[in-house]
Amino acid sequence: MPPGTVRSLTRRDTVLFSLCVALSVVLLFTPEAGRSVAAAARSTVLKPLLWLQAWAEASRTSRARFDKLRAERDSAAYAAQFVPSLRAENLRLRSLLGLSRRLPVAYVPAEVLHQSLPTDGRTLLVSAGSARGVRPFDPVVGPEGLLGVVRAVEQDWSVIMTWAHPEFRASAYAEPGSVFGVVAPALQVEGADHLLQLRGVAVRDTIAPGTRVVTSGLGGVYPPGLPIGTVIGPAAEETGWERVYLVRPASSPELATHVLILRAPGPRDLAPAFVPEPSPPPADSVP
Repeated sequence: MPPGTVRSLTRRDTVLFSLCVALSVVLLFTPEAGRSVAAAARSTVLKPLLWLQAWAEASRTSRARFDKLRAERDSAAYAAQFVPSLRAENLRLRSLLGLSRRLPVAYVPAEVLHQSLPTDGRTLLVSAGSARGVRPFDPVVGPEGLLGVVRAVEQDWSVIMTWAHPEFRASAYAEPGSVFGVVAPALQVEGADHLLQLRGVAVRDTIAPGTRVVTSGLGGVYPPGLPIGTVIGPAAEETGWERVYLVRPASSPELATHVLILRAPGPRDLAPAFVPEPSPPPADSVP
């Protein structure tokens, strides 16, 4: 670059610097003029830049608001998924509390630690063991009726054999008590994985569909009066000396979250405890 050109650029820079300093001093001592100049610059030269800044700020605010609304929606959807299960668990707990008030025998409440699946409903793990007085062969009930029996006991937990276990057996009768038999899982009946069988019914005896089946107390394991289920109808399997009836269980191990373990119930009839309490009338109907 020629020396004259460099000298010219240096002189121009010096002049521009001097003008900027002078303009700064003038604006410093005359704030009104400074505001006028700033307003003129914002309305002319800086207007596109200010518009871009405002647009970027609005976009950032809208994005943040959208993310917040989406997070709130996801939280509400996640919470709504558990509302039916929480409502069902609340109803079961209320029913279990009502049953505990009506039971005339000692019991131990326990929480189900292992939730069974429809394909694995044979045993349950509960949060009560020998430290709370639980012993093997103690009956286990829910709000609807018999769930099973304690099979193994440790210090702080127990294993329950439910009615779906192949080894489950219970002496029972069909109300009002004229027909007796033995209840067992209907494992050999095709399509009846979640049903029970009432076996050993004499050929001369018949049971109408809808009849309730309860424990008879024979054998000393289950006290009399525990609801087991209701009769659906005769099974296809039938021998020459007995009738076999399919029974729909009263309780479901898959839905059990809390249970009551009966301690030494004895021969006392527990049928009255499983009669639901009448619901109180609405407040506006009370005179």
